Amino acid sequence: MGVVNAGGVDLHVERMPARNTAEGVAPPTVVFVHGMLVDSLISYYFTLAPVFAAAGMDVIMYDLRGHGRSQRLPTGYTVEDFIGDLDALLDGLEVPGPVHLVGNSYGGTVAFGYAALRPDRVASISVIESEPATDAWSRKMAANLERAATEFARPDLHRQLAEEHGPHVTKRVRSASRLLESSTMARDVPASRLMDEEQLRSLRCPVLAIYGSESDLAAQEPWLKSLLAHCRTVVVPEQEHWVLMGATALVSDLVLEWIREHDGAATAEDGGR
Repeated sequence: MGVVNAGGVDLHVERMPARNTAEGVAPPTVVFVHGMLVDSLISYYFTLAPVFAAAGMDVIMYDLRGHGRSQRLPTGYTVEDFIGDLDALLDGLEVPGPVHLVGNSYGGTVAFGYAALRPDRVASISVIESEPATDAWSRKMAANLERAATEFARPDLHRQLAEEHGPHVTKRVRSASRLLESSTMARDVPASRLMDEEQLRSLRCPVLAIYGSESDLAAQEPWLKSLLAHCRTVVVPEQEHWVLMGATALVSDLVLEWIREHDGAATAEDGGR
């Protein structure tokens, strides 16, 4: 699709129109939000997005600011900055009605924040290996970003990645390293506006949370369920943080089912039921 200016930030956007839709039925709109640093919309382009479009859903993917082909700014990387981008993007694309947000890793953090800010625009959220921006999250992100800035800058790491995983992965790590070096991201993210448990309890949209059993985030599954009024959690056995890639078919099935269950419009595959 190309570049869309969202509130003054140029965001690279790809859109896959719904296919096989029933006549007269408005397709659900699904917005995919990717993770931080080494991630981009490509993670969805070759995994979930084609499946969802084929299932009769209007798919929107975009590169977060500083990532992929979107504009790289020297500053402005708090969660609320990313939330503002998403809001402006939906305005720019003239997306009618509430959308279903699917967020992987940091993308899920953005989805939680957006659902709290704009409940009128969110029909459901599905988060994959993600958590809301709490005080504990802020401390963890500060440590993770500081470590990433050091590790990603190592020349020997780049050589190792090139040998073991090829140029594509190496390119992503180099790009992430440049982003951390040239911007205030490592300081901005931990300094984001945080959510407390009262704010999380106020979320009323349905939430699906998917975790890998070997990930440290799986431990928060009962905590999240205790706070959210309408939440389903799934822990995928033998998966770590990259469950989107490690169990793509299962994740796709879970999220598709969740969206169909919580959308007012039936897809063609549902036969209009």
